Amino acid sequence: MSASLSSPDVSFLIGGELPVRRLGYGTAQLTGPGYWGPRGDRQEALAVLRSAVDQGVTLIDTADNYGPGVAEELVAGALHPYRDDLVIATKGGVVRTSDSAWHIAGRPEGLRAMCEASLRRLRTDRIDLYQLHRLDPGVPMADQLGALDALRQEGKIRYIGLDTLTADQLEQALSLTEIASVQNRFNLLDRGSDAVLKVCETHGLAFLPWFPLANGALTGDAAAALDAVAERHGATRGQTALAWLLHRSPVLCPTPGTGSAAHLSENLGAREIRLTTEDMSRLEALAPARRSPRT
Repeated sequence: MSASLSSPDVSFLIGGELPVRRLGYGTAQLTGPGYWGPRGDRQEALAVLRSAVDQGVTLIDTADNYGPGVAEELVAGALHPYRDDLVIATKGGVVRTSDSAWHIAGRPEGLRAMCEASLRRLRTDRIDLYQLHRLDPGVPMADQLGALDALRQEGKIRYIGLDTLTADQLEQALSLTEIASVQNRFNLLDRGSDAVLKVCETHGLAFLPWFPLANGALTGDAAAALDAVAERHGATRGQTALAWLLHRSPVLCPTPGTGSAAHLSENLGAREIRLTTEDMSRLEALAPARRSPRT
């Protein structure tokens, strides 16, 4: 019989100094299909955000293009004035023109305008964590990061994060400026960013995995092996998958999203699960680790 692993740390220091509880809340599901327009009742969305904070969440992850603008406005409507221990992370660098159109836009003047618009919607003078939603292949990385670094020096953002990049790109970015976080796809069934995770561990960067619940794939037959572990802990598949992330690495800070108060509470229940070494071995076997492309 394998022993339970020690409790995963409940906190992480973004930038080495800004504490957050590692299981946060993402706001994409507060918008409509395709992350376009509002979803359902505004008061319900506000209630979910407030419930997340009431249940101990201190990291709220949003983006200017969720809606667009809708999610950021909901965050401010529900949570402003912000508690001292609440960290708001948002993203810029992608422009939406429809529910299926996403345009990468990394020109410095555009990034500045997007950041300043987020400041207005969030009703704040400084964004705790501002993440470049995608690197623009048509703009030198140094120019994109230079724009964000200038905003940081002006006090409009506190920390810089990056979304969806390779390990080599992350190393290049770190040579240009200080980076506090990364958001890449990473979950129980997809380990394609394992090399990026290793860079984050080496440099002490927060890794906010997107699609931490595998975007619905956990309900398929491929994840049936989850059941044995979940049943042993009296947990759901989703809770077990989130617990795996919390045990997998101390830098992983998943921010699962939902528009349901009940599902929110279920997700946050993952904080109470203590996986064993045997549990981890079973879960690791669900998908072999793969290294991200190096180019």
